[in-house]
Amino acid sequence: MEGAPGFIRVSRGSEFTLGLKRGFASVKPTVAYLLTHHPQGCFANCAFCTQARSSVSHADMLSRVIWPLHPLQAVVRGLRRAEAEGAVKRICIQTLNYPGMFADVLSLLSVFRKAVEMPVSLSCQPLEEEEIRLLKEAGLDRLVFPLDAATEEVFERVKGKGVGNPFTRSGCLTALEKAVEIFGRGKVGSYLMVGLGETEREAVAAVQELKDLEVFTSLFAFTPIPGTGLENQPKPSLVSYRKIQLAHFLIERELARFEDMTFTEKNNLAGFGLSYDTLKDIVASGLPFQTRGCAGCNRPYYNEDPKGPFYNYPRSLTAAEVSEIAAALKPYLNGELRG
Repeated sequence: MEGAPGFIRVSRGSEFTLGLKRGFASVKPTVAYLLTHHPQGCFANCAFCTQARSSVSHADMLSRVIWPLHPLQAVVRGLRRAEAEGAVKRICIQTLNYPGMFADVLSLLSVFRKAVEMPVSLSCQPLEEEEIRLLKEAGLDRLVFPLDAATEEVFERVKGKGVGNPFTRSGCLTALEKAVEIFGRGKVGSYLMVGLGETEREAVAAVQELKDLEVFTSLFAFTPIPGTGLENQPKPSLVSYRKIQLAHFLIERELARFEDMTFTEKNNLAGFGLSYDTLKDIVASGLPFQTRGCAGCNRPYYNEDPKGPFYNYPRSLTAAEVSEIAAALKPYLNGELRG
């Protein structure tokens, strides 16, 4: 492991799965979620992030999840054991933004590719073309550049120059396009965070924008965490999030497009462009409301307390959960909303 970081952070649920800590989780992660470590923390300053340089949240938190620090050697042993037991399906490396981050990622990727056969995903800030090519050559399976913000205005306010970051929304989209060229369709993803101040129309339009770039979008619900720049901003409404989840599912499955959907004068989603019976069957499957990310990802409790309410379900939904969602969405499936 010469040249690789000596330590890496591991999500609390992944600790249990990798045997690094004893504990109980009602739903265990099916991916080993790892986070790079730097003594000075993250140099970026995203307003929603616990790791932002101005954040006074706990240093071992990302969203509402605890990420304790572990020796890399112990993590590698845990990965080997978990792979042999079939407990995890992939490794997901998430990064802080700091000088030397890319070198650390290449080193970690080399270590993991030698130790196990499971695929590796990476989520990080937008990279240059040559860096993207190096990751592909090093055996990275999937690459994610989080867009987070649905619109330019929201991006600037929470992730761009408004918080002292060098990132731009157009720069992120350009990097995603280049990544698709290099990694291929189905191998590049992004995140959209619902509840940062965008309208439902803008959220759905952003899903379609990324789909048209052949980028897969994972949805997150904004989660206010004490000590962050947005600690006083409320979570998105659960019904609003359910509507956007359903629209996201339809767009990703190419069952409907943004242009097929209808919106109120207040830019709220009012109809999905499909028949009631078709939509009813899709909702009854429960699939639109489960966590959707890289293959094998279930990301338990990233947005919610294990007691609920769930924004993204890390498992199949129960009949009662499906019935509750169907009842909440019925006016929109019927196209009854007019206000």
